[in-house]
Amino acid sequence: MAGISFEDLQLGQSASLGKTITEADIVLFAAVSTDTNPVHLDAEAAKTSVFGERVAHGMLAAGLISAVLGTRLPGHGTVYLGQTLRFRAPVKIGDTVTATAEVTALDPAKKRATLRTVCTVAGKPVVEGEATVLVPSRD
Repeated sequence: MAGISFEDLQLGQSASLGKTITEADIVLFAAVSTDTNPVHLDAEAAKTSVFGERVAHGMLAAGLISAVLGTRLPGHGTVYLGQTLRFRAPVKIGDTVTATAEVTALDPAKKRATLRTVCTVAGKPVVEGEATVLVPSRD
């Protein structure tokens, strides 16, 4: 799938993707990131946490934003320049996270786009933020 060129982006344009978070996702993310916090991996330890049970890494959910930007909008060739994140609620094993990016600003001189980013579970925001990306041009 080809990416969308800067010239074809429009304010309000959006794209989403969803993924159900599994035990394997959490274990693999812990291995890759080296974040082995027991709240993610140890059910007994997690029971004493503020969440009362195991939860996924916040960055695992936020990583789905990268997937939207790199594969859907703008897509292939997009260069991630920056991202703000606010973690609003935990993601649990079995939750389906939907990541959405919406174009909110375009800078034609620099071929940059700003996108509102949000990850939701059952319609409730779990991660919110804003991304800045460099978008390939048709030129």
